[in-house]
Order: sequence, then C-alpha cells, then structure tokens
Amino acid sequence: MIKAGDRVPNATFTVMGADGPKPVTTDEIFKGKKVILFALPGAFTPTCHRNHVPGFRDQAAAFKAKGVDTIAVTSVNDVFVMGAWADASNAKDKIEFLADGSAAFAKAVGLTLDLEARGMGLRSRRYSMLVEDGVVKTLNVEEGTGTEASGADNMMKQV
Repeated sequence: MIKAGDRVPNATFTVMGADGPKPVTTDEIFKGKKVILFALPGAFTPTCHRNHVPGFRDQAAAFKAKGVDTIAVTSVNDVFVMGAWADASNAKDKIEFLADGSAAFAKAVGLTLDLEARGMGLRSRRYSMLVEDGVVKTLNVEEGTGTEASGADNMMKQV
C-alpha cells in the first residue's frame, strides 16, 4: 500500500472533456501542484454521493485558500458514469472526476476493495491523500463505512 513519502505511481485516468472522454496522466494531475485526491468505492452509492463528495465540494474554496491547486476524486467507474456524477453532484467546477475504469490506479497504490459478493466487483477503498508535486504527504484510509478519516473535515486539518 502506498504511504506518506511515496511518489504517486504513473497511471492514466479518463476524464469527461467538452469533446468527450480524454486521458489524463498522473503527471498532468500532480506535477508541480498541491492536490487533494480522494477515492471511494462507487459513484452514486449512498455514502459516496451524500457524504464524501459534498464535503469536498462545499469546502473547495477553503481548500483553495490554503493553497490547494486541485481537488480530485477517483472511483472504479467508467468516464460516462463519472461525468454524470459530476453533473448530478453539482461539483464539476470544484472537483475533478477521474475515472479509473479498470482499477489500474487503485491496484497501483495497493488500495483495492473486493466487493464481488455485493455485485460490484473490484473497487477502490475509501481514502484521501494530500499530494505535493507527486509525493504523498498524508494518507487517510477509511477502515469502516463512514468518512471520518477520509472526509473533507479531517483533510482540512492536514492541509
């Protein structure tokens, strides 16, 4: 599992652009920037949709005031689902929605979650990290089903 002090591994996400899906690399996201990345098991799932995303959306201006360049969320969902979720959560102007459709990034950071028994397959664990110029400064992995460790309130104390 990735930890504080490690460099974020090279990976490519997909984002929904004005002209449709487009790839974006970890270098493009993290190089020379202060980034909050949070991850969750699934778009539109109750805790993710009602608790995790709204906390970061609602505190986006406060994070920016503390020098955060980008707030991004990733999930093992396709780019079309992530694009629809950005629209439905009223967060697309505050949070970058990164599709990790094949769980490549989740695997690379060692934070996968097997939800096959619940019909969801391989997913990402719920976590948040502060990354500066590609290096993880803090990592908050959720052990339960809530967002206490990985949510915006806890991250605000770490920025």
